[in-house]
Amino acid sequence: MGTRYPKERKYRRFDLQFPVSLNFLSGRVTCELGAVSKNVSLGGMLVEAYDQVPLHTPVRLTMNLVGLSSRRPLRLRSQGEVVRVEPLGDAGFAIAVECKRPIIEMEDRLPAVS
Repeated sequence: MGTRYPKERKYRRFDLQFPVSLNFLSGRVTCELGAVSKNVSLGGMLVEAYDQVPLHTPVRLTMNLVGLSSRRPLRLRSQGEVVRVEPLGDAGFAIAVECKRPIIEMEDRLPAVS
């Protein structure tokens, strides 16, 4: 009988709700999907959107952070892959994106999720 251990996260998560733009190819067409972040880490983010992005789709993401302790908006950009898509009923979809490289601009600027 196997014992299950909780999966440790590689990066600390940040509780952030900001607009996110996901750009990806669908066939030969470049699509842009607006979403809202739910939590963000140096290695990826969970967003909610009204439409879904297919699993394993490469995406470019952009998130503008306004109103934090910085005097100017902080723009986070990264590239990643959709690793999980879950329906949220009538509210759309939860989409988890794993980034290819850590989003280093976040480190030491944002409050961590408790």
